[in-house]
Amino acid sequence: MITRRLLEAPDGRGWIFLGLLAAAAIVVPCLNVFVPPSSPFHISTTTVALWGKYLCFALLALSLDLVWGYCGILSLGHGAFFALGGYAMGMYLMRQIGTRGGYAHPVLPDFMMFLNWKELPWYWYGFNYFPYAALMIVLVPGVLAFVFGWFAFRSRVTGVYLSIITQALTFALMLGFFRNDFGFGGNNGLTDFYDLLGFSVRAPETRAVLFALSAVALGLGYLIAQAVVRSKAGKVLIAIRDEESRTRFLGYKVENYKTYVFTLSACMAGVAGALYVPQVGIINPSEFAPANSIEIVIWVAVGGRGTLIGAAIGAILVNYAKSTFTIGMLAPYWLFVLGALFVLVTIFLPRGVLGLLPRRGAGNNVPSPIAPEARLRRDVGEGQDGGDGRTSKVGVPPTPNPSPRHVEDMPSASGGGESAPRLRQGPATQPAE
Repeated sequence: MITRRLLEAPDGRGWIFLGLLAAAAIVVPCLNVFVPPSSPFHISTTTVALWGKYLCFALLALSLDLVWGYCGILSLGHGAFFALGGYAMGMYLMRQIGTRGGYAHPVLPDFMMFLNWKELPWYWYGFNYFPYAALMIVLVPGVLAFVFGWFAFRSRVTGVYLSIITQALTFALMLGFFRNDFGFGGNNGLTDFYDLLGFSVRAPETRAVLFALSAVALGLGYLIAQAVVRSKAGKVLIAIRDEESRTRFLGYKVENYKTYVFTLSACMAGVAGALYVPQVGIINPSEFAPANSIEIVIWVAVGGRGTLIGAAIGAILVNYAKSTFTIGMLAPYWLFVLGALFVLVTIFLPRGVLGLLPRRGAGNNVPSPIAPEARLRRDVGEGQDGGDGRTSKVGVPPTPNPSPRHVEDMPSASGGGESAPRLRQGPATQPAE
């Protein structure tokens, strides 16, 4: 059932995207491992690791696009979920070092020996087992997002206020992880890794496998996100994005939908961070920096908000440009280039790079620049095929011949016996003389 829904989610453009990812997951590792370095078709291990990092960033951008592009939640703290997933993976990798560390202690990592720690903190227990670490990679960001969303969304914090709170969240975590007594390596973080599941993380074969896993994770993340936005719950998310108050007026528990998609997005960001760490070889508190979370927003805006594929493309394009412009004489001007890029895209390409291509089908729900009233009629009052359809985009049967001067009772969205009022839109009839 779940597999069928995942396979039915992509449209034509989505299948092209998945095909390119599958080809990259096969061709790039083969060109790195099996083609000799003397060949012009050989891809170096450094290049493989660099593009594997880009794919992790693409998955991170896709997770943000799920909440921002389809639910209207502008999170400026998604870098925190990314970093938490990375730290969970880093803790597992540190526990695999054992006596090969500088202090040769079989249990305590080197930074704990340097700081005169006498025993392993309780929250490090279990990270010597990969299944436990894999669970924590998803569970820790997910629980944090769920708790945060539970309080924030039920308090009806929205807009710029929510964005500021998410930014404060990642800033507070950054300050905590910088402390040496926090137990995560302080400002140096976690580094000097050796093994992953018994394989050397520095071996070319391991780097090639990590690249392939990053491509697979990005593809699965796209399938999951696309299945969500094409489901009935996805229609409600789009209605929340366009008219939250009207969606709540129809009887939907908006805070539940927001918490659900925010938690799912955080779990995807944690997986991206976990794949990122063994490929770059380090994780430190700088990943929590609010500037990183703001940069993720720029990736999504450049690629195309509300497109999923566009967010992934934007992350790859911007980070490739960053790798190019931060070398040599252009390095001091990168932030100016990034800021100018964001301003230009906002003004001239509001739908991002992917918006330059013709839209195919309704699978990519790009935020529409039309007036709120027209958007409200489209998402709530009209059917999926326009006109007087039998089912609206949020799953509520429309009222025939609606009129704004009349109100009638309709079944509530919860399916119970209570009824919620619905405005009827249309020309009012004149009384007979």
